[in-house]
Amino acid sequence: MRARTSISVIIADDQPIFRLGVRSLLTGAGGFVVLAEASDTQTAVALVQELAPDVVLVDHSPPVLNGLEVVRRMRIAKSPSRSVILTAAMRQADIQQALLHGAWGVVLKHTAGDVLPQCLRQVMLGEHWVGVESVDALIGSLRTPTSSGSTALTPRELDIVRRVAKGASNKDIAWDLKMGEQTVKNHLRRVFRKLHVANRVELALLEVESRLAPVAKAPEAP
Repeated sequence: MRARTSISVIIADDQPIFRLGVRSLLTGAGGFVVLAEASDTQTAVALVQELAPDVVLVDHSPPVLNGLEVVRRMRIAKSPSRSVILTAAMRQADIQQALLHGAWGVVLKHTAGDVLPQCLRQVMLGEHWVGVESVDALIGSLRTPTSSGSTALTPRELDIVRRVAKGASNKDIAWDLKMGEQTVKNHLRRVFRKLHVANRVELALLEVESRLAPVAKAPEAP
């Protein structure tokens, strides 16, 4: 992602009044430039390809403007732009699909006035953003036990997961914990299996600081 003094944005929403509100919010917040607006899926995808913004704010209101479809097409096209879904309400399964297809965040419209500028800044720092309400809905499904029936983590695994949730890379974790990078990867594979998650994004969404606890006196894996 190229360096910019301002974060460039495309706003894709089928409601003109909402687009105007978002434009005003970002302009007032400072540090943002709105390149264009779109009201349907095809226009949104075409503008992303033409203008390559830093962030695409896209509504999820099928069939007029399908945020999941925009995100999917961006991933297929290997677009460098980062997408954030704006939605009045979204099913848990759709939020998961959006993240797995490459979306960097989900913002509920009724909270946009309070959190949207912060969300976009965090996304440009390489952090995912999901609204509190959405996280609460995701917790149950992402903690489904594996066939072994155990989701408990060892203290070492818990330490690694907390670092992942804060955005640390495998290399950073290995350096901090004085272990090999491959050892970190081995730990994470076991964690993914225990918690039934597919990737680091889902793992971070568990909010491990308050949701997970280590196994008492569990032996540490090397």
